[in-house]
Amino acid sequence: MSEGEGAVASDDKVRAWDLPTRVFHWLLVLLILLSWASWRYSEALGDPALKLHRWNGHAILTLVVWRVLWGLVGSSTSRFSAWLWWPWTAAIYGIRLLRGQTPLYLSHNPLGAYMILLLLAAVTAQAVSGLFTVEHNDLTGGPLYRLLTEEGQKRITEWHTSFFYWWVLGLVPMHILANFWYGLAKKEPLITAMVTGRKPAADYLDAPEADIVARPMLRALVCLVVAAGLVFGTIYGALGGKIL
Repeated sequence: MSEGEGAVASDDKVRAWDLPTRVFHWLLVLLILLSWASWRYSEALGDPALKLHRWNGHAILTLVVWRVLWGLVGSSTSRFSAWLWWPWTAAIYGIRLLRGQTPLYLSHNPLGAYMILLLLAAVTAQAVSGLFTVEHNDLTGGPLYRLLTEEGQKRITEWHTSFFYWWVLGLVPMHILANFWYGLAKKEPLITAMVTGRKPAADYLDAPEADIVARPMLRALVCLVVAAGLVFGTIYGALGGKIL
């Protein structure tokens, strides 16, 4: 058995993900679903002005900014320094997978890391573009749509809709299928680990166990307050001090 291909069927468990990271992951999943539902069924929800949809987008932006902050001050496996790999490292990892090998990583593996970056970038682009969209009339416009020309509003509104279907709804199923594949074919419980925060003990290439920061929930709450301040402060400032 080569280095980094230790068995993952051990009954011994090690810490892999802290609670704030796991809450972020599943909350983002929920908000993406709500984002689609609050737009698709806005009439049935009695919200033709899409207020719920807009606030949902603000919440997603706040979460993404929080994740950036947590990638700097969170637990070891949540930090960007733990899973931002060079492209050639991801390529070598992919080649090893094709050869039937399973290099094990406690944090995101090199290919998974790039998938996470793509997902975060897509969700961010989707939420940011929503700030400038307008549908039908002024009642259904994002808070910053008046900063664009009418032509600009039309283009970004079309892009906002098409981007969701072509990118967000393309990357999300790919991510889900990849995680199921790892669990079924490679016996690596990635989904379970994001629920429990633990993985089977093994010879991981990056770290034997996560180093959880002290008082993670308190630190996460401070990051959330800062993230909300950055998101809503930026929108408020762009509106010239007007209320959303």
